[in-house]
Amino acid sequence: MSLTISQMSSGISPTWLADAFTAIKNSQNQGGILGALQSSANGGSLSSLIKSSANAFATISQNNLTNRSNLVAQMASQNLQRQQQDKLQQALKGLQESQQTVQPTNVLDPYIYFGDGSYIDTENNILTMSDGTKYDTTTGAKYVDPASIVQMPNGGTLNTSTNVLTMPDGTQIDTVTGLLVSQLA
Repeated sequence: MSLTISQMSSGISPTWLADAFTAIKNSQNQGGILGALQSSANGGSLSSLIKSSANAFATISQNNLTNRSNLVAQMASQNLQRQQQDKLQQALKGLQESQQTVQPTNVLDPYIYFGDGSYIDTENNILTMSDGTKYDTTTGAKYVDPASIVQMPNGGTLNTSTNVLTMPDGTQIDTVTGLLVSQLA
């Protein structure tokens, strides 16, 4: 009987015939009490029965010891994993508690007002001058709210808060009056 590639790719082992033969032979040579009883049915002397029975009892004893050792090893491993999981949970709980005790707070007022009418928004870091001009306090650059900027198809921008249209060449036009605000080019 030959195996095709489709049979091999479907999970059939190329040595399945040898594996099946070995399994059949092993099932015929039973160990333990059944093996001793099976060998006594073939006839023979009393000494051969005692020897096979001794071998069977030795096999039973060895299997019992092996199984008990495996069980103890599994139980110890599960106990160790449970202890490690408990320690991890305790460490995470302690970390969470320590993070909750130290909460960063802003010690500044939300707004700081100056005598000339200007003020600083300490939460957003914006300085608003008395004439309405806004500056970013971290960079010092003029602040323009991104929500008030409209990008035009030609590359220009429209600032809806000041109604100033900036052309791609830098020319700025007041859209309310139509007057030229500044010309960079």
